[in-house]
Amino acid sequence: MNTNTYAIVIGRQFGCGGREIGKMVADALGVAYYDSELLIETAKNSGVAREYFESKDEKTPSFLSGMLSLTLGFNSGTYLMSNSPLNEDSLYTIQSNVITEIADRGPCVIVGRTADYVLRNHCKVISIFIHATMDDRVKRIIARGDCKTEKEAITRAEKTNKMRSSYYNFYTDKKWGEAETYDLCVNASVLGDKGTADLIIDYVSKVIKKCSIPTLPPLRNLVENPHHLLT
Repeated sequence: MNTNTYAIVIGRQFGCGGREIGKMVADALGVAYYDSELLIETAKNSGVAREYFESKDEKTPSFLSGMLSLTLGFNSGTYLMSNSPLNEDSLYTIQSNVITEIADRGPCVIVGRTADYVLRNHCKVISIFIHATMDDRVKRIIARGDCKTEKEAITRAEKTNKMRSSYYNFYTDKKWGEAETYDLCVNASVLGDKGTADLIIDYVSKVIKKCSIPTLPPLRNLVENPHHLLT
């Protein structure tokens, strides 16, 4: 394990502001930020169109692929069915390798994609889960134009969270969204985006100091108006 660097991995409910908060944390700490950027790098490394990765992003393997994984055993270091067209497990392997390469470059913030599990034996991982009330999530989902009505937003949030949970639970031995899975769980509805980011930054700085990791960059003030990214 590389004890000279760290990765902050953020799990999040759909619509809670996880991406915005993650970007604010990365900017304040002066470290790299990866979310959709992971898809770009993974597509480059595999030669597969980015759109294909986007269509499979954080989705559980199909029934047939899943049965093969359970039967043959999923190994993040090798490709299942390597002579066949890329399936979800192969895509997961490629993405996992990219996540490891990214972590080797230095401290970073990674959103989702089971990065906390992928890096568990690779470097110091600080795992965060961000959630929010349904009312706040619905407001954000509608405000950014993902849905037009409250009913549509609730359905979208529940469906997306179910997919993220299934994906995480399938590839790891932990449970998505449960407190014991993470180092820190935060309700973003209590402090808002900036307050939540500040809380995470304070927590991370204390963990890094306790672990004596020498690569913590100087903290910078959070921007007051961060770019609004999709969550």
